[in-house]
Amino acid sequence: MNSPEDRVAAAYIEACLAELDAPKPGNVHRFAPGHRMEVADFVRSAEASAAAIAAKGVRVGVRIRAAIDATLKAVGQNTNLGIILLCAPLAAAAEAENAPLRPALAGVLDRLDRADAADVFSAIAAANPAGLGRASRHDVNAPAAATLREAMAEAAGRDRIARQYVTTYDDVFSLGLPALATANPRYSDTRWSTLAVYLAFLAAMPDTHIVRKFDFGAAEAVRREAVGWRDAFAAARDPQAIADGLLGWDAALKSRGINPGTSADLTVATLFASRLSCIHDDKCAPAILPLRANDA
Repeated sequence: MNSPEDRVAAAYIEACLAELDAPKPGNVHRFAPGHRMEVADFVRSAEASAAAIAAKGVRVGVRIRAAIDATLKAVGQNTNLGIILLCAPLAAAAEAENAPLRPALAGVLDRLDRADAADVFSAIAAANPAGLGRASRHDVNAPAAATLREAMAEAAGRDRIARQYVTTYDDVFSLGLPALATANPRYSDTRWSTLAVYLAFLAAMPDTHIVRKFDFGAAEAVRREAVGWRDAFAAARDPQAIADGLLGWDAALKSRGINPGTSADLTVATLFASRLSCIHDDKCAPAILPLRANDA
């Protein structure tokens, strides 16, 4: 696994698996399934979509469409649309050798065109995420009439993943990566660093996946609860001491069908961006050992 393409694919799988290792309240993880999905579905999805995400020299829209097609073939359901939408531009940016990741990402986003939009619209329609609905402009079931970035700008006010396309991933670079940088020296177990990132996102903003499935009030109520858990987690000398409480909240959220999926997707993007930022550094060793689907 020496080629840059292989290393990007490995970083993507590592990020996806690390996110599953953390007990993220309301979301699927190794401690508890939920929302009629199992961890093994997400492991297979990561492995199936990695090659498309990392495909060197391929347009972002093609990567996204191919990654969704591979996921649907592997598991027969949408498990990772948000992850793919966030990670494909990051993987493309990583191809700019010796360039800092965020400036390279800005160039990738600036070059998105109508063909990218057509491919992404097709991928989203195929994945058919919960609460998708219809839009008066840039509906994914209609032909693309704008560039992908223009379409994302239209949705940015109601969808946090779309917002990343028009802010050059501000949430990832201004919130996620600083939270990870603070947590990493504190915890020897990477699942706690991942959980710190997830709670940082969940406490900072109403999760737009919850908004889409329920409403803003439900998302804001979860955000307020997350503030307390984020602060309790940060204050705990041993995070294991509050793990039972977190899993209790996890079960309560899942019993109501509440899944903070956007916060989880942003967590994966943060972990992926962290790996990509040092992918050309020989001292940057993988922090997570890749799992295979039958290990889950």
